[in-house]
Amino acid sequence: MAETEVPRHLKLVVDGLNESTITAEMLWNTLGTILLLALGILVGRIVWRLLIFYASRKIEAGLRDDMFRKAERLPLTYFRENKVGAIMAWFTTDVETIGEFFGWGTVMLIDAVFLSVIVILRMVLEVNWVLTVLAAVPILLLAVWGFLVERIMSRKWEERQKAYDELYDFAEEGFTGIRVIKAFVKENQQIHAFARTAAKNRDTNYSFAKVSILFDVLIEILIYSVIALLMGFGGYFVYQSMHGEPYHIFGMSIEMTIGDLTQFISLFDLLIWPMIALGQIIMMHSRSKTSLQRITRFLDVPEDVKSPENAIVLANPRGAIEFRDFSFAYPDGGDGALKNLSFSIQPGERIGVVGKIGSGKSTLAQILMRLYNVEKGRVFVDGIDIMDADLVSLRDAIAYAPQDNFLFSDTITNNIAFSSQEPDQSLVKEAADFADIDGNIEGFPKGYDTVSGERGVTLSGGQKQRISLARAYYKKAPILIMDDTVSAVDVKTEETILENLRTMRENQTTIVIASRVSTVRKFDKILVLVDGVAEGFAPHAELMKTSPSYQKMVRLQQLEAEAQEGGKSNG
Repeated sequence: MAETEVPRHLKLVVDGLNESTITAEMLWNTLGTILLLALGILVGRIVWRLLIFYASRKIEAGLRDDMFRKAERLPLTYFRENKVGAIMAWFTTDVETIGEFFGWGTVMLIDAVFLSVIVILRMVLEVNWVLTVLAAVPILLLAVWGFLVERIMSRKWEERQKAYDELYDFAEEGFTGIRVIKAFVKENQQIHAFARTAAKNRDTNYSFAKVSILFDVLIEILIYSVIALLMGFGGYFVYQSMHGEPYHIFGMSIEMTIGDLTQFISLFDLLIWPMIALGQIIMMHSRSKTSLQRITRFLDVPEDVKSPENAIVLANPRGAIEFRDFSFAYPDGGDGALKNLSFSIQPGERIGVVGKIGSGKSTLAQILMRLYNVEKGRVFVDGIDIMDADLVSLRDAIAYAPQDNFLFSDTITNNIAFSSQEPDQSLVKEAADFADIDGNIEGFPKGYDTVSGERGVTLSGGQKQRISLARAYYKKAPILIMDDTVSAVDVKTEETILENLRTMRENQTTIVIASRVSTVRKFDKILVLVDGVAEGFAPHAELMKTSPSYQKMVRLQQLEAEAQEGGKSNG
């Protein structure tokens, strides 16, 4: 390396000055040589560090990409058991820690190895082997010390990262529920709770920093103690040589000039950075190893919900659905959510699903999309067992308007056209007409280019619900599932949507999960769920004769409607 040439030129200058043999020309030549070496060092370091950091960023980006793809493939049960905030911490701080190790860690490792080897060889061959042995002591001690400390650092780093997980979890939950916090005037309570979580994070970071600083300080003490030792021994060797009495060891005479000592100290000075770098590498390795273990655990989570080998692709699905004595329980849900369901839906039928909260209505929709694994031979789409079906083609055959009406922070156009790469504006408008939201959208200052905000925060509940419904319609799937997607709209709007459903999705299978009987009473059949059990599956008129729960729902909603009419009359 070019750095190791500079001490040799310094030796020549110092010896020349000491012996009064140096000339101005020699000084200028030496200065020019050192400047050229410095320029070479500058260019070389820029080039190879750029290459290394580019590679580390590629590794970081690739790791994040693999993690995101993994997250998309994981079953819903994983996200029920793990908080989003902790997962985000893995995607940020842990990935950055690994990227730092591959970037700065590689730079330091190359410097530490190559520079140390070249410097030590020059010390032995060009200066003094005794002082070289003394100089090698801190490197050996540092390696032993690093081995002992690494486990402690790994444990401290894992504690630190877990504290970050808790902080991310609390912040994510607080921002998501900001409306509730404000509605209940709990800002101060949340601030205090966040302060406690932040204080725990601070204390954990302090604990990690103390060990890290102690490690760095001990390295510094070790290095400068050796410098003092070298100066003492080296000065003694020079003094003995100047008086014609060179020091003897193992039968060898040690002769040193002031220039030799200057060269040796300069070479040792070059070793300081590798020794510090070695300490930093040990620290980085302990951190990155812990972060990699956390990420590896995430990447190694089994992907239970996936297409089987030799999966059957649903080509041109018609929308026939069948449940055969089907039961289902969530992994952590205790009693079964659905029990002994047996019914079939013909292509093009409009089916309503009603029942009390917790009766299993939304679970039914999630099963059809195979968000969970189920027993084989129980659920069929177009006569194909969903456990044998290709997962992509199965889900592609179903359009789903979920109950939570999640919208992305994007334009209304892109939210509606989410299922396509390039929005078809005419189809976007058709979907908006279907959901009876076109008039509202046109009334916005930017129309369809209006950004909905995170989770649709800039829109009302009814507007979010209808845009979510328009997004499902836009997909033009043979099966449409509407999970309580008209609960936040008025009766007139609901009637418009139901009429659009009849005319614009004629001969296409539609399943509407509803909280109001009036929403589904005109459908071909209605499934009545009571605690996960099908009490009835028939048209409205037949259910009024055979299903007690359905009859009770009808009566209660009639009384509610009459009470509202009476209130209006009195008003």
